[in-house]
Amino acid sequence: MTKAIAPRSRKVRVLATLGPASNTVEMIAKLYEAGADAFRVNMSHGDQASKVAVIEAIRSLEKKYGRPTTILADLQGPKLRVGKFADGKVELKTDSTFTLDRDKKPGDATRVELPHREIFEAMESGARLLLDDGKLVLRVLEHDDKKIVTNVEVGGPLSNNKGLNVPDVVVPMAALTEKDRSDLAFAVDQGVDWIALSFVQRPEDLAEARKLIGGKAALLAKIEKPAAIERLEEIIEACDGVMVARGDLGVELPPQTVPPLQKRIVETARRQGKPVVVATQMLESMIESPSPTRAEVSDVATAIYDGADAIMLSAESAAGKWPIESVAMMNAIGEAVERDPMHGDRIHFTVIQSDATTADALSEAAKNIAKTVDAAAIVCFTSSGSTARRIARERPAVPILVLTPKMETARRSGLLWGAYAVHTRDVDSFEDMVAKAKRMVLRHHLAKAGDRVIVMAGVPFKTPGSTNVIHVVRIVGDELKGYS
Repeated sequence: MTKAIAPRSRKVRVLATLGPASNTVEMIAKLYEAGADAFRVNMSHGDQASKVAVIEAIRSLEKKYGRPTTILADLQGPKLRVGKFADGKVELKTDSTFTLDRDKKPGDATRVELPHREIFEAMESGARLLLDDGKLVLRVLEHDDKKIVTNVEVGGPLSNNKGLNVPDVVVPMAALTEKDRSDLAFAVDQGVDWIALSFVQRPEDLAEARKLIGGKAALLAKIEKPAAIERLEEIIEACDGVMVARGDLGVELPPQTVPPLQKRIVETARRQGKPVVVATQMLESMIESPSPTRAEVSDVATAIYDGADAIMLSAESAAGKWPIESVAMMNAIGEAVERDPMHGDRIHFTVIQSDATTADALSEAAKNIAKTVDAAAIVCFTSSGSTARRIARERPAVPILVLTPKMETARRSGLLWGAYAVHTRDVDSFEDMVAKAKRMVLRHHLAKAGDRVIVMAGVPFKTPGSTNVIHVVRIVGDELKGYS
């Protein structure tokens, strides 16, 4: 039986990662009720078979709540690691010399295997190599196609198969591994809505994933490499959305540079009208504690004030002790920030220049008209979802009711700021459009008697990309019958 749930009062979306602490049908439903708008399935952990039940559990919410669900499958990407040591672990002394080579023999305190040919090809003298999430820092002294000789600038313990980061050069390595290709095919076959791609360094890295997806899901680029920052505009143009992967950025770049980069990525994505997710360590202390630190709350609030489309929980909801409380806290922070009278001014600090198209002009007009006439909502009829993205880019002060005949469009809208998507049949005429807009805002409790509603659509109807109509309607008392 469908359980009614009112539309979220907040416009920023909450993306919750699922894992051992939260991947049952019951827990996923509780996370949704606590405020999760979309769910991240991390392909780095577990096998594909275990993901089938998780995806089915998420989709089961649609019948229970009568709402589209949103699933993001996050691909692992290439993992750069050193080889093994004869004793399993060594201590690298600061200012000592340490060599990375192609020799498969177990390593010691002077050398270890680096099983990644591409790094040798790309290496430059003076470049940094970071080991074990940046805990150890090496500086390249000399290199060739068989060895990289470094000076240990920051030493410490190093054990088998620890991770390696190469922040100062572009590694000529595909963003998709064989595991990723298999996971991508699986995710598309399972009907997920978004695919998140790791290890993006340049726009070309997105091409293979885009081809393999074949239009069956939206593509989200994770911005986690310094090289990606240098070509940020091009990368965002080449994808459907982006994620500010602050954890990896904070390993490869000085941590003090991450906050301004976060603002730059959010702003660039907003200007291009692409959804942007801010992720990693947002409520980190809630992995163990039932309440966050004040600094974490401020961090989440900053992302919301900057106008991010979505804020993401990682281990907090996937493996922490307080997954429901973590989601509820994200929800509470979002609601509190958006109640701030200054919130509207702050999210419009980023000036959006509309493109010279009819749809963009009407989207900007819808935002302004809604403010002028104090409308309750903006209703858009869309097939591809592009009209909804254009309206969301304007960050209107009212909810965006997205009416679409395509379930995949409704589901993908779950990462879109302010969007409340409904899967419904298309309209055939102007009169049908107006009547349906009124019915839907009443049915979903987005308007009441006397309210004005802005309606956007395209004529001729059922023609994708034809948005050319904006209409203001008023809800009258007789139309409330059956919707109290």
